[in-house]
Amino acid sequence: MTRTFDDDAKYRFATRTIHAGQRPDVASGAIMTPIVQTSTYVQDALGVNKGYEYARGKNPTREALERNVASLEGGRHGFAFSSGMGCIDSLMKLFKAGDHIVCGENVYGGTYRLMDKVLTHFGMTFSFVDTRDPQRIADAITPATVALFLETPTNPLMRLTDLAEASAIAKQRGVLMIVDNTFASPYFQRPLETGADIVFHSTTKYLNGHSDMIGGIAVLIDDDLAARIQFIANAAGAVPGPMDSWLALRGTKTLALRMRQHDANGREIAQWLAKRVGDERVFYPGLASHPQHELAKRQMTGFGGMISVETGSKENAATVLGRVKVFALAESLGGVESLISHPASMTHASVELARRTQLGVTEGLIRLSCGVEDAEDLLEDLENAFTGL
Repeated sequence: MTRTFDDDAKYRFATRTIHAGQRPDVASGAIMTPIVQTSTYVQDALGVNKGYEYARGKNPTREALERNVASLEGGRHGFAFSSGMGCIDSLMKLFKAGDHIVCGENVYGGTYRLMDKVLTHFGMTFSFVDTRDPQRIADAITPATVALFLETPTNPLMRLTDLAEASAIAKQRGVLMIVDNTFASPYFQRPLETGADIVFHSTTKYLNGHSDMIGGIAVLIDDDLAARIQFIANAAGAVPGPMDSWLALRGTKTLALRMRQHDANGREIAQWLAKRVGDERVFYPGLASHPQHELAKRQMTGFGGMISVETGSKENAATVLGRVKVFALAESLGGVESLISHPASMTHASVELARRTQLGVTEGLIRLSCGVEDAEDLLEDLENAFTGL
């Protein structure tokens, strides 16, 4: 299969971000992967081609991105999609009516919306459970269960799932384990190494890192499962164009550099917030006060730049959101610029009020995506925003 590659495994992470899955262009020697902007390919003769027939199935620029991210995650196969949600939707096509999936209860609001409001119409069923407790995962699995779907750390409450324990349960019960690794990125966490079957990302976020494209990507090891996903990707067609693929590939080259700065800023800002508003109101796995801090240290190599803060009321949240100048009020995350958002009305607006309340996604909760600016400027911005609160 053309998406299989092991030659880059001997190199370390930062080296692979720049080189894995890419070679100088044969025709010109260009060191950067070309943007192969084409819909179709000329064939040498009937049934004879250079490995490409139609761009929905394969595109050289897209393949370079797929190989690159698969290497970073420690996988063998990568499949890029037109968005993170397009990726999840395509993965769900591995299953059929009557199949049951156990899903973490505090996943991205769009994930919940797809499962609860769309996929149930096709006869699939879902149980949303608190996957912080491995026993709840085990108890939720039924004879009809085909997959365990996890997000760790979760959006926006920064809850963790013990990937090794979850994997052991999934393997014992014969279900696939699918992990959303968007918040951590492969720089800080590689779920395939702890037993996941499929790991995926919104490439829009940290992998791209520049807030200028939309995309998703799934990575896995198993050849047979990869063949099934390749068929779905071609059949359903939720694939990215070459320009978006190239933008994401450009982004991964600086992933190691950016993630170190996101992490440094995240740690400093979280500590400041904990002193400012109380550590019980700051959700960040890097804080010793986080109830899963020891797990975070065990299964992650860093904590990243995502922080959520409980301000106490919608009015307080609105005050903070209205005062910031360096942090930009916007959805999304993982870019070089710092963003701030209100999950209840933005990322999780499609989640029913009662469910949001039960989870703890309150009207007073705000979420920070700490960029790579000077930490001092970010702290001054927050000091002004939180004055009087």
